[in-house]
Amino acid sequence: MKERQTSQQRGEGASTAASRVGQAEVRPVRGRRELQAFIRLPWRLYRGHANWVPPLLSERKRHLDRGRNPFFEHAEAEYFLAWRDRQPVGRITAHVDYRLNEFQNNRWGLFGFFECERDPATAATLLDRAQAWLRDRDRERMLGPFDFTTNHECGLLVEGHELAPQILENWHHPYYRQLLEGYGLTKAMDLYKWEIMPDDRDKMLPVIDELADRLEPEHGIRLRRMRRRNFEAEVRAFMGVYNEAWSHNWGFVPLTDAELSHMAKELKPVLDEDFACVAETPGGEIAGVSLSLPDYNKVLAELNGRLLPLGWVKALMIRRKIDELRVFALGVKPSYQHTGVAAALYRDIWDSVFRRGFKRVETGWILEANEPMNRAMEALTGRTVKRYRIYERPLDARGGATA
Repeated sequence: MKERQTSQQRGEGASTAASRVGQAEVRPVRGRRELQAFIRLPWRLYRGHANWVPPLLSERKRHLDRGRNPFFEHAEAEYFLAWRDRQPVGRITAHVDYRLNEFQNNRWGLFGFFECERDPATAATLLDRAQAWLRDRDRERMLGPFDFTTNHECGLLVEGHELAPQILENWHHPYYRQLLEGYGLTKAMDLYKWEIMPDDRDKMLPVIDELADRLEPEHGIRLRRMRRRNFEAEVRAFMGVYNEAWSHNWGFVPLTDAELSHMAKELKPVLDEDFACVAETPGGEIAGVSLSLPDYNKVLAELNGRLLPLGWVKALMIRRKIDELRVFALGVKPSYQHTGVAAALYRDIWDSVFRRGFKRVETGWILEANEPMNRAMEALTGRTVKRYRIYERPLDARGGATA
């Protein structure tokens, strides 16, 4: 096992073919078969790597379907595959989110879904095509990877490869960093994931408990569980807080009503009311929310992308063994950030983790520039265990990757 892990950290394995004949040809995805090849490529590139978790094929098809994903109501995208000897060896998307451009007042172009064999020439050709597509749409800068925005999986894993990814989180070959940086992409922003261990509860700063204890007596704000039976309305309330609390964050774009409905539908199957909490004022206003997800990647790792014909039976059996949690999102409206709502929500997560006997918690990613949240994680005894990186490059820059 030790030898296998070492080779994984070096990024070796099925994706590093010993011989390559000819330059890869990159062309847009056309038709169902090529889209299937685009989706299935990671299965070959990550073969034999224990930390890669296959996504559900049906979910990836929905996410990439321009007619079903409401992201495309305000965006356009092209999907590219790199082919060599009739076999796909790399992929990338180029996309423009006009809602993001309007909200952030920029002309960013984005790339995402980057996967590639260990070949700088292939990576450069993929990135060249993405750049050219974005230049044709008058974008001034290329940033990524985003699958498709900061509301989806984003960033390239640059630290923490020894850990398995959690639900709604990517795992990448370590050599991808060399491919992107060798092409001339530079860091735009890092995203931190923090680990919090339940056994460290007694080391938490006392101010967390003090603030949580004062929340209801001094401000009348109480905590309650989200209600599964009215989950779409709860998600809308959640996203109202999300949109207000995150509106000034780098790269943020608010979700549309259609995207909210879509997200509610996608999240409902993995909702666990023990880890979905709302802070509510006496008048019924939502002051803050937290939504954490049991790490269903433990289940997905055993399904190889398919629920049918009998994968759902295996899923039901394995989900009882889930003992890790991902804090998907936690936010407080700015007008209530002085009240201790955040402290109460933090403590509620602690209490739920202990009640359920979970062994480990990771936060959702936090911007490196978000100093208050990163300091809060330190107060909760957290430590950074993963780092994802968003890269950028001005679109007037020409040239390719270094070999």
